[in-house]
Amino acid sequence: MEGKKPKILLCEDDQNLGMVLKNYLELSDFDVTLERDGRLGLAAFQREKFDLCLLDIMMPHMDGFTLAEEIRDVDPDIPLFFLSAKTMKEDIIQGYKLGADDYITKPFDSEVLLLKIKAILKRNDDLNKESENKEFDLGSYHFNPKLRELSHKGQMQTLSPKENELLKMLSEHMNDLLPREQALKKIWGSDTYFNGRSMDVYIAKLRKYLKDDSNIEIVNIHGNGFRLVAPIEAKS
Repeated sequence: MEGKKPKILLCEDDQNLGMVLKNYLELSDFDVTLERDGRLGLAAFQREKFDLCLLDIMMPHMDGFTLAEEIRDVDPDIPLFFLSAKTMKEDIIQGYKLGADDYITKPFDSEVLLLKIKAILKRNDDLNKESENKEFDLGSYHFNPKLRELSHKGQMQTLSPKENELLKMLSEHMNDLLPREQALKKIWGSDTYFNGRSMDVYIAKLRKYLKDDSNIEIVNIHGNGFRLVAPIEAKS
């Protein structure tokens, strides 16, 4: 991310907290767009490209959960943090089900939030920069991780960064076990229960993409991980 400041969309209806947090993050070399309700937040997201979203949950016109659904429809991989005074387990679970990378309850330590933001942006940056010099033939599919392309009989599917990294790890472990913990730590950053649920969603997506070749199967090895079963040929 050298040469430009990471852009953050901050949606917070508390004017004082919003300005304090915006100023703090800008002093830490981030470019922050502050919106005070969900509808304006969605308009900003549709108008500009952001590297991370910080969403309050209780906002006028459109709450943070609804805004998160709209954002995920556009970009399923953008890092997303919820900031909320709601501490009920049900609210936290809903946040993670919507694909949150973190759920931070108010009041919170701004320095801790800053460190979490930097960590997840670095992780995503590392994933994007990782050398992709191997291609795979998966049955009748061809997978090019460098271009994030999965092609089949003239049809091409562009994978999201997480889909791409997960399929790459499965391909590298062809006909062998890919441990859940290994994949979660590399792609999601930690092997928490909620990240595990998120990975299960991505596994389901990959199964759907690969469904047109009956020789390919992603097998769930209960409690341990996954195994991609398919003829494979690696190409440099």
